[in-house]
Amino acid sequence: MTPTHFAFSSAFILGLMGLAFHRTHLLSALLCLEGMMLSLYIALSVWTLQCDTTGFSAAPMLLLAFSACEASAGLALLRGYSSNTRNGPPTSLNLLQC
Repeated sequence: MTPTHFAFSSAFILGLMGLAFHRTHLLSALLCLEGMMLSLYIALSVWTLQCDTTGFSAAPMLLLAFSACEASAGLALLRGYSSNTRNGPPTSLNLLQC
């Protein structure tokens, strides 16, 4: 395993573990998802550069667009929750705890 592959794999695994084990509020879950998507974006970009193919060059940009849509939808949900409850601090966001 190359150091580059190890770095991207460990970044994705850390984001996944953070999402699975540290579900305290919605903002931390959104940050873990964003970290996972960015590690996938960088890994896919490096993969297309290493393979020297131009056929897959649009795939990282498509993944980045989906990542931006996911982040904006999550922030819209966070804003909607905070405006409906009027609690103020984001420490009251424990919706994801089982």
